[in-house]
Amino acid sequence: MRFGIAVFPGTWSERDCAHAVSLDGHEAVMLWHQEADLRGADCVILPGGFSYGDHLRCGAIARFSPLMDAVADLAAGGGLVWGICNGFQILCEAHLLPGALLRNASLEFRCEPSWLRVETEASPFTAGCRRGDVLRIPVSHGEGRYVADPETLIRLEEDDRVALRYVRRDGGPVGEASPNGSMRDIAGILNPGRNVLGMMPHPERACEELIGGADGMALIRSVAASLAREGAFAG
Repeated sequence: MRFGIAVFPGTWSERDCAHAVSLDGHEAVMLWHQEADLRGADCVILPGGFSYGDHLRCGAIARFSPLMDAVADLAAGGGLVWGICNGFQILCEAHLLPGALLRNASLEFRCEPSWLRVETEASPFTAGCRRGDVLRIPVSHGEGRYVADPETLIRLEEDDRVALRYVRRDGGPVGEASPNGSMRDIAGILNPGRNVLGMMPHPERACEELIGGADGMALIRSVAASLAREGAFAG
């Protein structure tokens, strides 16, 4: 499988993402934000970091990069797009996902382990998990509080498009231990076609026991298995 990983000025998780997918035997190619060639990527990852223009609003300028037109076309054609942290913010700004990411309720930058409950198996990103599985994946952000209007939140729940939710270590409600105060403790959502995932925690930082855990590999392997089953989406 070939993963295309977007590179914006200021992003810093592209190498971590490349390393993570390589651990599962996949190729990673870097995609400069000013180019519109997805280089045959089967899945495009928008990684974490601080894309240029974040001083205005996270992802507000990055969404206008030429690469994002190609990403939107890929998504419209059913191709897989995976936004992580700043990538999630960019996908919301590009209207590929609903809602927005605001400053953490604590007003603190939070860098710590978080526990995510898999809320649906019905997506290429979580198909290899079981609903209710709890994954230990770290967060690292200052603006990760997911918000949306009430109608959007209801629609996300009714359409089974909340992919991941913050919980405690035992799977119970996170309550005041929430890392950011996201509405309904949402950590990751899907688009209506279920081929675009935005999530705030960093699975690429939980890809091997050497760095404290490998739960993030469950998502990478889910994507690879789905692509193998459904066929590659040439970008």
